[in-house]
Amino acid sequence: MSREQEVIEACPTDLFIGGKWQAAESGRTLAVEDPATGETLCSVADASPADGLAALDAAVAAQAEWAATPPRDRGEILRRSFELMTARADELALLMTLEMGKPVAESKGEIAYAAEFFRWFSEEAVRIDGGYQIAPNGKGRFVVLRQPVGPCLLITPWNFPAAMGARKIGPAVAAGCTMVIKPAAQTPLSMLKLAELMTEAGLPAGVLNVVTTSDSGGVMEPLIKDGRARKLSFTGSTPVGKKLIEQSADQVLRTSMELGGNAPLIVFEDADLDKAVEGTMLAKMRNGGEACTAANRIYVHSSVIDAFGAKLTERMKALKVGRGTGDGVDVGPLIDAKQRDKVAELVDDAVSQGADVLLGGSVAEGNGYFYPPTVLAGVPASARLQKEEIFGPVAPLTAFDDEDEAIRMANDTEFGLVSYLFTKDLSRALRVSEALESGMVGLNQGIVSNPAAPFGGVKQSGLGREGGTVGIDEYLDVKYIAVALD
Repeated sequence: MSREQEVIEACPTDLFIGGKWQAAESGRTLAVEDPATGETLCSVADASPADGLAALDAAVAAQAEWAATPPRDRGEILRRSFELMTARADELALLMTLEMGKPVAESKGEIAYAAEFFRWFSEEAVRIDGGYQIAPNGKGRFVVLRQPVGPCLLITPWNFPAAMGARKIGPAVAAGCTMVIKPAAQTPLSMLKLAELMTEAGLPAGVLNVVTTSDSGGVMEPLIKDGRARKLSFTGSTPVGKKLIEQSADQVLRTSMELGGNAPLIVFEDADLDKAVEGTMLAKMRNGGEACTAANRIYVHSSVIDAFGAKLTERMKALKVGRGTGDGVDVGPLIDAKQRDKVAELVDDAVSQGADVLLGGSVAEGNGYFYPPTVLAGVPASARLQKEEIFGPVAPLTAFDDEDEAIRMANDTEFGLVSYLFTKDLSRALRVSEALESGMVGLNQGIVSNPAAPFGGVKQSGLGREGGTVGIDEYLDVKYIAVALD
């Protein structure tokens, strides 16, 4: 048996409800595909609405006891989960590569990133604080404490199948919340394996329940409107996020949303071009461009755009495309045919409107959902890829002439997740960073994600923050107790 087969066969494929693995009540299954070949890896349970309600039942039943568990104990479970993920990084990374497509080296990076959320929130569990205050008139006291919000519903995307789950599970566990999590149908295996690992780390039955399904709306909407869940956290597209917020209004559900991005990357004329190209490669090509933080619109000062474009094209041309398990592969396949076709449509639209193809620009032949690294120059503002997330290895370049123009173009979007800029001028760096309408800014660097920092956006890129010292706040309610003194 090959190592790939061993990893697949060792992964659970049932629903995880109340600490037990069980088939879907209908007996239906959902095929998990290898995006590099289009072949089926295995099948997992395909949950029905009844399965979803059973998972919520388990979370509700476990909530009181879990909330009463000492913070140190909750933190130690997260710490052990971190250690297990670190020890088994090779297995977890290979599993992720098989279902999602990214190169194994990138998958290992994601496992390390995901594990850090468990380590970070293991330390935050014991730092949940409150307050004691003398009333202004001196006749009473105010006691303020923070308590878990209660059972949570968590929905994660396919592009970072371990990290996006850990980023939600970590603070929920630390705060004392139980949860039902629904991973994306394309990449359920990483989450199922994570549930198995956390059970081994000592997580009690019912705290984490995993529901895999091909009918996300049909399974999750009844849970959102049930009334017993008190929190919804979603990472995914803005249109879906809007629909979930609307559904959540029925029960005034607390929500946190990490939604779409349309990240601008600005290269000023005084930037170190080699460092700017390196930063652009990170911001654009992390996860093959399938990231909400990916640089979507690259604005380069007109005096250096030709030199920058040549350097970037040279770097992109050197990338090796192939199955993520192959030696030296830099770029794997896109997640599915629909995503590959969307990228192709966006590129074709830009070219039809006058954009020049410096590299790539057409669908790769053969099996799997591959699209080659692509660089476009002279991309007009009317092109669809200036307004829509690309989610692929396409770098569109547009020239600008002055700082005000760059800021105006960067902010010309309903999204506001992250922005990037490259400059040696400190005054400009601060001025532009403050002017950019985004929740995060990468200043002379192409990666902003860090478990110790608050991740999130403004405008239609979402609500709330994940990670950092504020990440646990999304899972805690504030209670004020007025105390009378005799």
